[in-house]
Amino acid sequence: MQDKISVVVDYMNQVKTRCTFNAASKALGITPQALKKQLGEPRPEISWFVSPTSGEPTRYTDSQKHSELYRTKRIIKSAEVLTRNLDL
Repeated sequence: MQDKISVVVDYMNQVKTRCTFNAASKALGITPQALKKQLGEPRPEISWFVSPTSGEPTRYTDSQKHSELYRTKRIIKSAEVLTRNLDL
């Protein structure tokens, strides 16, 4: 599972687009809580995973957010986008 999570994290850092925890966890076949646990401590490379209501990474300080987090207003909200783009 960690390999698949790494693929998703790498993809998010490549496309520099936020993604909801719900979309990412559904594409991976795990719960949002399990994904949060697997990702570990807040850090810029995983700040792309955000709350569906606020569009913000939960419990992150500004220094823990990726410098390009707000580069676009687009947020991936569908697991199908990740499944299609990453062959999950």
